[in-house]
Amino acid sequence: MGHYVNFKEELEQRTREAEEIIKSYLPKEEGFAKNMAEAMNYSMLSGGKRLRPVFMREVYSMFGGTGKVIEPFMAAMEMIHTHSLIHDDLPALDNDEYRRGRKTTHAVYGEPAAILAGDALLNYAFETACKAFELEPGDQTVARAFTILAKKAGVNGMIGGQVVDVEMTGKQMSGDQLHFVYENKTG
Repeated sequence: MGHYVNFKEELEQRTREAEEIIKSYLPKEEGFAKNMAEAMNYSMLSGGKRLRPVFMREVYSMFGGTGKVIEPFMAAMEMIHTHSLIHDDLPALDNDEYRRGRKTTHAVYGEPAAILAGDALLNYAFETACKAFELEPGDQTVARAFTILAKKAGVNGMIGGQVVDVEMTGKQMSGDQLHFVYENKTG
């Protein structure tokens, strides 16, 4: 019957590995931008299941990937996701004071710093993903992956889905609108 693998233990191990990879790409809390790096890191280290980077690495492995080139993308994807959570929690959107059992970024650092931390994380995500080019110079699959990441984060992806969600707050969404939000913002 083969070797029994405890799924929960395996997932916990892969989540810990993803967490370590993410931590290795976070900005240093130093210099004039120290406070901004602290706000970014506060948000990035506030917990979460880390399913996106775990699944990303698993799919990469399923298709024969063996190198570290996936790691900057794993970190970048979580940075993009965290950026969206920071902005989603802001008073102008959902006005949440807590996420995952702790104060939200705007509740701790103030609204202006939270807006900038979200913006900084989105930009830092692409800076981080660019490190894959250094790991695999000239690899066209890295360029394709970078393009997909950029599209899925933008106006025709996550941000576009968020816009429809915000515009339709309190209104009845059509099936097409709901599908668009699920596919782009949620997915």
